[in-house]
Amino acid sequence: MAFYASHRNRELAVVERLSTGAHAVAATVADGSVVSGAVVLPTCNRFEVYVEADSAEAARQRVVGALVASTDLSWDEADGSLDAIEGDDAVRHLLSVATGLESMVVGEREISGQVRRAHADARVGGHLTPRLDRLFQSALRTARVVGSSTGLGTSGRSVVSVALDLAGTTVTWQGARVLVIGTGELAQSALATIHGLGAQIVAVHSPSGRDDLAASAYGALTYGAPVIGPDALVAAVSDADVVLACSGGDHEVLTAAMVGEALRGTARELTIIDLALHHDVGPLAGSLPGVHLINLETVGEHAPGEEVGAIEAARAIVAHAVARFDDQARALDPAVVALREHVFGLLEREVAALHPGASASAEDVARAAAAEAALRHFAKSLLHLPTVRAREHAVAGEHERYLEAVRALYGLDVAVPDDACPATDA
Repeated sequence: MAFYASHRNRELAVVERLSTGAHAVAATVADGSVVSGAVVLPTCNRFEVYVEADSAEAARQRVVGALVASTDLSWDEADGSLDAIEGDDAVRHLLSVATGLESMVVGEREISGQVRRAHADARVGGHLTPRLDRLFQSALRTARVVGSSTGLGTSGRSVVSVALDLAGTTVTWQGARVLVIGTGELAQSALATIHGLGAQIVAVHSPSGRDDLAASAYGALTYGAPVIGPDALVAAVSDADVVLACSGGDHEVLTAAMVGEALRGTARELTIIDLALHHDVGPLAGSLPGVHLINLETVGEHAPGEEVGAIEAARAIVAHAVARFDDQARALDPAVVALREHVFGLLEREVAALHPGASASAEDVARAAAAEAALRHFAKSLLHLPTVRAREHAVAGEHERYLEAVRALYGLDVAVPDDACPATDA
């Protein structure tokens, strides 16, 4: 089962508060009794916890309790911030996330790396169960298939690329002077692109304070930029045309007052790109004269769509992988897997047709979400009885009778190999 909040169902400010103590949540949730395992997936616009537990309600209590202990949220706030899904819905959700179907920029590739790191962190932390391990391996495998088979994400669009395109309306990149706040993977990815556009990296600041080795090698050796401390930030802003901030910390590094001080007495313009979920730059800085602020909210408003055919193909592959995830059904009878694939494939086609466009009203989005929920409930109900009958026939030794019935009723090929993937058919 999974508990989640993302840019799709919550304000980013809510996601930000949930993510504050993300590093401590999994170990607190997985107590070995109520919850046997947990994996936490925090990104720049989502917070998700995948757990293995016998009781959904008991698992929710553990997750909410861990959030209350590690964030500034009250019990009611934490409880009200998380949506919960179980079974096939949880499997489909993670696979959709890993493939970029749930991303702010649909098809972006960075998310699969974040899923991989969450998986690895859970293993190192000792709270990864065999089933959760298999779930995340399936998600990563599915992401690779989608990436290689559908063309989804081949445009190379990402949160970083959209932000830099937006900044390009106020910045001439050739020769622009850039101050960088943060030294993580997101910062490094953005800097490689910025440097390639001809910009000059003038300084690097690491809010964590661990800049003697990592930031020095990253800033000075790679870009010839000095590493600066907090006392030099205002002066560095005064000397910059662009501030790129994505430290991943839990507090503001550059306040609006500091930006105002840096620009006092000048008439020049400053572009700030703040890609940190926990804002590195005070949002009020965007109201200062001459300051152009781009943050995750801005990126979400301008994120482009992906080609419809690629999305439908990706959804078909995800549906196929979801159908094959349940070991019990697969071991019992391959016909159940074929039937699940058939139903889930039809379901995803209908769901894709329901999705409202980017300019849809809130009412249209709500109606589409309600219709999708009803369709998914119907699909699960439709599959319940055939699954139960498959188990009954297996116990009775009547495998062939069940297989013949499925062939006759649905015309399904039940001899599909376990590792098949309908990429070409999608």
